[in-house]
Amino acid sequence: MFRKNGVLVIEKAKKIKLRKIALHSFLLLVLFCAGLILFMNIDPAFGGDPTSEQKETYERLSNYVDGHFINEVPTSMFADSSEISSTNDSYASEVIDRDPSGSIPVSTVNWKHVNSENDSLTWLGHSAFLLSIDSKKLLLDPMLSPVASPVSFVGINRYGYSKDIMLNITNEMPPIDAVLITHDHYDHLDYKSIVKLNSKVSHFFVPLGCGAHLIRWGIPEEKITELNWWEETEYQGLTVALVPSRHGSGRDPFSIDTTLWGGWVILGSKNRVYTSGDGGYGPHFEGIGNQYGPFDITLIEGAQYDRRWPDIHMVPEQAVQANLDVNGETMMLMHWGAFTLANHAWNEPIERALEEANEREVNIIAPMIGETVLLDSDLQKFPTSWWDF
Repeated sequence: MFRKNGVLVIEKAKKIKLRKIALHSFLLLVLFCAGLILFMNIDPAFGGDPTSEQKETYERLSNYVDGHFINEVPTSMFADSSEISSTNDSYASEVIDRDPSGSIPVSTVNWKHVNSENDSLTWLGHSAFLLSIDSKKLLLDPMLSPVASPVSFVGINRYGYSKDIMLNITNEMPPIDAVLITHDHYDHLDYKSIVKLNSKVSHFFVPLGCGAHLIRWGIPEEKITELNWWEETEYQGLTVALVPSRHGSGRDPFSIDTTLWGGWVILGSKNRVYTSGDGGYGPHFEGIGNQYGPFDITLIEGAQYDRRWPDIHMVPEQAVQANLDVNGETMMLMHWGAFTLANHAWNEPIERALEEANEREVNIIAPMIGETVLLDSDLQKFPTSWWDF
């Protein structure tokens, strides 16, 4: 009986210990979540939230359901595990050359070209561009910081460049007529860049809901215009329109798809420009081409792709097809050259895009980061392989 009772006592003690461990683990989890929420409320880099009045307005929109924006066609953030190849394929293992082997050669920005009366385009890496059109200066997704993250000590670091052009760009940059943001992911909407640029920027164009981030960062509400898909506005003689993309949004786990995403159409007197923003391939490209094409130049996302998220990022071959769908005369591949966000070689996207463009007889340009391309000149130049260093 004593032995039996002793076993019972031991078992009871074990159960009490397990309950204590479970309780302590639960309390730690609660404290962690509470701390995370508090940190996000304190740190402005996480951005703001649309107001209750805005959300009520969104409820009347066809692309907003149950508190979240949706894509025009069914879209999954991640592919079904059954659709992904076995763990023996190259996607399951670490790909070599995911990061450059050394500093990427970049060009010092030629501000004389940028500030001339010619329409021009300057790539600032990833999806960031400085567009001069009709003597107006526009910044597209100006992510100019060294880390794509709400905090500097955790995140994806920018590649090393042969010159510190990112440190000088905001200081040397002329007054900016407008900034256009495609969506609020950290590699496109950067808190530090926006705050630093604020005094130089006259106006901000953003998808629905994204204005809340800017307002929290000190941007006056009157300097912000929010648009839904297919809405357009006139700005200093330019036509600016937000068009659909197949993607998503969110700056923390609690704000997934609470703001809209998209691409931008910019129509000047001489040049028609389209930037796709992030997103997977879909029928929206043909619709954009029918509505606003042809385009003199298109900036198409075609990197950071993976079989695990095929719906929300295009492979390079799809990017070339997207350019054809929107009736683009010349295309430039973007979403590469700055950050490693997927399991492929850092320069694989441009190599695949060039090969596909050659087969499809699509004119594609690949200037260096920092190089200014004059849009009024002949864009039929063969791209040099500056990424092979």
